[in-house]
Amino acid sequence: MRILHLLNDVREIGNGIINMAVDLACTQAESNHTVGVASSGGDYETLLSRYGIKHFTLNQTRTPANLVKAVHSYQAIAKEFQPDIVHAHMMTGVILVKFFRGHASYSLVSTVHNEFQRSAILMGLADGVIAVSQAVATSMQQRGIPAQKLHVVLNGTLGSPRNRSLPESQSLPLQRPAILTVAGMYQRKGIGELIDAFCKIAPSFPSVHLYLVGNGPDKSIFEAQACASSVADRIHFEGFQPEPMRYLHSSDIFVLASRQEPFGLVLAEAREAGCAIVASNVDGIPEALDQGEAGILVPPCDSQALADALAQLLQAPEQLNNWRQRSQKNLEWLSVHRVCQQTLAVYEKVIQEKRNGECRNF
Repeated sequence: MRILHLLNDVREIGNGIINMAVDLACTQAESNHTVGVASSGGDYETLLSRYGIKHFTLNQTRTPANLVKAVHSYQAIAKEFQPDIVHAHMMTGVILVKFFRGHASYSLVSTVHNEFQRSAILMGLADGVIAVSQAVATSMQQRGIPAQKLHVVLNGTLGSPRNRSLPESQSLPLQRPAILTVAGMYQRKGIGELIDAFCKIAPSFPSVHLYLVGNGPDKSIFEAQACASSVADRIHFEGFQPEPMRYLHSSDIFVLASRQEPFGLVLAEAREAGCAIVASNVDGIPEALDQGEAGILVPPCDSQALADALAQLLQAPEQLNNWRQRSQKNLEWLSVHRVCQQTLAVYEKVIQEKRNGECRNF
């Protein structure tokens, strides 16, 4: 099969959509499919090349002048590559293909990652729509995308071609016990609630430290919040880290306090690393944690509930160890190879449905 992925860029900045698409492209190429990626470029071009994936430069910046150029560039790329499937991971790519593929016979598949965005409904213009969790599929169906168009392929990142194997000697000398989050510095990620929860428990646990890995537009807000607390010296802003697994392997408790979260790729990595996990009971997070079997679920936007869960783990080492063990069970389904096979099955179904439709119209 000839598969062309469309992305805004392929920069290594911790963006889950980019990471998932790069994993999928590399794994498909490894499975002997012919794969291309069209984007404005970035760090992952080297990795894609290593897997025999051709990268096409496609600038999808949404300005009138550039979009005209993007239409012509995309049409030239599609003519050269001759795809069977074009897989668009972001809204601009879906619109570009939907309205400018002409009479080409290939099928268009989209993946809905951030369904909470109002523009996500435009992903439904594709012939087939992949939802990264059942929660996302349910939401998109409620917003008007026909059920027969929707296909659930749960996210998974274990065995990612992006990850480098790290020897034990490269673990980090974090101050323990260490509470960690790896997330974009956005309000929706619940960073403010996490800092508030940490401030509530810190006086009772004088050796515990909080590490926040990631960048984002709200980082200065959170830094000011931390500085205004009495435990600012125990809250560490680490910025973006290209190898977050070093932090995961060096931490005791991983927290994802999101207010909205379609799935949460990092939860798979936290589980693999054997962290005890506390996360919001919202959207796709329960699916990523086996409905609470692999991590403690707390209400979103509730710093007191989060503080109570953290205190429970910190004051009972046996419970902490129990949750660390539970997080590492049933990991097989979180692999990139499972995601690859299920996505290929969606492609086949969409292609067949398109053929059947053409036969009925003949």
